[in-house]
Amino acid sequence: MKAWHFGNTTVRSPFRLRDGLVALASSQLQGNLHGREQEIAFRRLLGECGVVELGDDDTYSVGRKWRSALSKLGFLYPTIASNLGFSQSEVGPVDIITPNGWRLVRAETVPAMQECFLRSLAAHFIPSPVEKDFEFSVFSPLRHTLAIMLELERQTGASAISFVEMALVVQLTSSDDSLKKIVEQILELRTRRDEAPNKRQFDGAAREEAATYYDYQPATFNDYADTNFRYIKATGLVKSKGRGISLAPEKHVFIEKLIQDTSVPDSDKSYFLTLCNGASLPTDNKNLALTVLDDLLQQLNKRGIPFDISGQPADSPAEIAVIRHNIEGLLAEKNEEEYANKQAAEWEEIAAYMELITNPRRSKTLSNGEEIKVPQAEVPAYFEWVLWRAFLAIDSLANKPYEARRFKIDQDFLPVGTAPGNGPDLIFEFNDFVLVVEVTLTTNSRQEAAEGEPVRRHVANLVIDHQARTGKPVYGLFIANRIDSNTAETFRIGVWYTNDDNKMKLDIIPVKLENFKSFFEALFVSGEIKVELIRELLEKCGSLRTAHEAPAWKREIEQVFEQHIACLKSNETKTYAKIF
Repeated sequence: MKAWHFGNTTVRSPFRLRDGLVALASSQLQGNLHGREQEIAFRRLLGECGVVELGDDDTYSVGRKWRSALSKLGFLYPTIASNLGFSQSEVGPVDIITPNGWRLVRAETVPAMQECFLRSLAAHFIPSPVEKDFEFSVFSPLRHTLAIMLELERQTGASAISFVEMALVVQLTSSDDSLKKIVEQILELRTRRDEAPNKRQFDGAAREEAATYYDYQPATFNDYADTNFRYIKATGLVKSKGRGISLAPEKHVFIEKLIQDTSVPDSDKSYFLTLCNGASLPTDNKNLALTVLDDLLQQLNKRGIPFDISGQPADSPAEIAVIRHNIEGLLAEKNEEEYANKQAAEWEEIAAYMELITNPRRSKTLSNGEEIKVPQAEVPAYFEWVLWRAFLAIDSLANKPYEARRFKIDQDFLPVGTAPGNGPDLIFEFNDFVLVVEVTLTTNSRQEAAEGEPVRRHVANLVIDHQARTGKPVYGLFIANRIDSNTAETFRIGVWYTNDDNKMKLDIIPVKLENFKSFFEALFVSGEIKVELIRELLEKCGSLRTAHEAPAWKREIEQVFEQHIACLKSNETKTYAKIF
């Protein structure tokens, strides 16, 4: 048996594929990605658009691997081998974006993106004209995995599969194996692991044993499992369960309908056409779409979420999809509100993620034994995400959690890219003030050029908006691993002119992430989790700007933070108040 995997282990974050497609869609390279010079140009394009980091790559493999990943998933038309019995023109021109690829490019919401990945993975079969070296019957890895999870749920009451169960069982099976036998293997592995005194040693030994039997490197099992989990999650059908995955409750009926389709492509040509156009889904059929819709309505009712379907047309799958997407949006908002309510209890994990932002190549083990790390390619997104979580934990927001962030999140509340560039990263509205939070990983003199004007503009726009609507004062908090003095000077002066030349004074405080992390931890350790303390701290830092130039102002800000952290740690709240 040979292990299978989705996508490409080099491009492990599926949503980054969309970023690459968006970059390609507006370039002159589309349709011309083969050959050394084109691979170099594609790599350069991905780097210039911030999709990949342009490190040393003498083989220019980045461009080739991204082209391969996009073609394998049907987002670019692949090369049709001459011995397949049909021509390239019968499928589509090489390296041109396919219909499902354009669907992904134009998708503006996470659910819309997830549907593109779902149509791609539902069309993915192995063996195939692209992946031939398998010795089992043609099957759909996506449907196979979901069927295993449903059988696990039937036998045990829970659908979850762990990381090691994916690595050492699921991805080493196919539809030639009975579901009952596969579940027996999973449960046997689970029992042995539960009885092991040291889980990490058990996992390592199990991988070594499997490596000998299957003739793989031990790390390959983890690489494939990590990639498989990421791509399956990108469909929106599953959610994280510890280091594993479980079926998303709101998708349960849909999943049951999806795995009932056990048909396989009737020819190599039909395989490519379906892959490039995207597979049909149960909700493309009116009757099945109504069944899924009825289940979603029941879920709304169980959770006490009001929704009136009367008067909304539901005569076609497209019309039903509009209603379904609205309901899924309401469920997602409710889930996010419940997630926000849990963040105060997760403050230690939040602080640990802040620490990893300062050194993203590391991992960190939490007090409960869970290991966390920040994906190297996703550090900017995680930076915004962890600050969002921090203010959710402080739990004083007047706006909704989904109104406070401008980046997108998936069903696990993890970031899908960074906030778009036409506004601030984060906007937190409290009862008597508004806080705009902007973050950057840039630490050198380019920081001022990249952030000075946009941050001031974003804060100024919020000042104008809230002066007109709420009258609340607006503060800016700029956070980076290192604050360049030129950036600090821009914010120290804090001036912005409107289009009619009215001068505005902006209150933006530049703070190092390590200082904010220490202050955040001190709030929770002391039990003095009051957003008023944050406002007072910002005002204190702002009051020092006129007496100092940028380098000295930066030092004063650090001293103010250190002083207040010390007061919080000693729980001297009365002393803390007197500082102001």
